[in-house]
Amino acid sequence: MVATRTGPRTGPHSGPRAPRAAAPAAARPVPSEATAHLLELLQPLGRAEARRMFGAHGVYLDGLFVALVVAEQAYLKAGEASREAFRSAGGVPFRYEARGRTQQLDFWTPPAEALESPAALAPWVRLALAAALQAARTKPPRRAPPRTR
Repeated sequence: MVATRTGPRTGPHSGPRAPRAAAPAAARPVPSEATAHLLELLQPLGRAEARRMFGAHGVYLDGLFVALVVAEQAYLKAGEASREAFRSAGGVPFRYEARGRTQQLDFWTPPAEALESPAALAPWVRLALAAALQAARTKPPRRAPPRTR
């Protein structure tokens, strides 16, 4: 048997609920030190922002997903055309364990010296932007939710 309440709500939280205000800046999650550093380096190249994802941060430049920061390590998006450039520069791909298997994403570490200045990072970010644009072009379009009548 399910109990149902028949009378008005009572108690300290019985009144109408006020809309939630945005959290003050101090209460918002703070990006990691590596994420903040990468965002700072990307600022001269466009609008850079970080979004939390799965215990890490996804980094977007002008709305394109160009980097991951996981455990204080930056990884830039690569593609068929740029993968070998990252590998030749000593980069390593982002790997993680899932269901007992090692998975690899096409995000690679840039050379350490690239993270020293915006000018040094710029050529690597151009490769990441090209890979992000290619991925966006080949990604199947999102299906619209079914219409309700």
